[in-house]
Amino acid sequence: MPKNREELTAAFQHYETNFEEEQKFIASFLELLRHARCFHRNHLPGHITGSAWIVDESRHYVLLTHHAKLNRWLQPGGHADGDENVARVALREAKEETGLKNFSIIHPGIFDIDIHTIPARHDFPEHLHYDVRFLFEANRSEKLIITEESHDLKWVHLNDIGQHTDNHSLVRMAKKLKN
Repeated sequence: MPKNREELTAAFQHYETNFEEEQKFIASFLELLRHARCFHRNHLPGHITGSAWIVDESRHYVLLTHHAKLNRWLQPGGHADGDENVARVALREAKEETGLKNFSIIHPGIFDIDIHTIPARHDFPEHLHYDVRFLFEANRSEKLIITEESHDLKWVHLNDIGQHTDNHSLVRMAKKLKN
């Protein structure tokens, strides 16, 4: 797993995907990584974030959070806040947003990438999240804790992702697990 800017840059230079939209994102990530403050939330027009795609032991269910600020079902994740180890960021956010403590890393590298727009809020303009996603496993029997960052948490069968979201990148990650 990439532990710093240099390792993340190398990971992007070698990242392979069958999804055209991800292929188009790679150059944008590499360009952003040239900026000294790209891991800080106040870097505009966008910054690096880290997310966790959390599956259960069967690999048929994924844990989604109903995000409080965005009011939609998403994977746990968030701002790097200066931390260049985005895998650690993803794991930290997964623990904070779900209450789960025990995770296994399934895939040693980047699982998925996405660039998406975050709407303006009263204190911050519209901007882009350059999201690096990592694949983790957790036990569905471990107790979930809903925090102020979520309206709800739910284990969703991969075949039912489309019933919870029209977010193309979540559908793409579900497809990756089915293949």
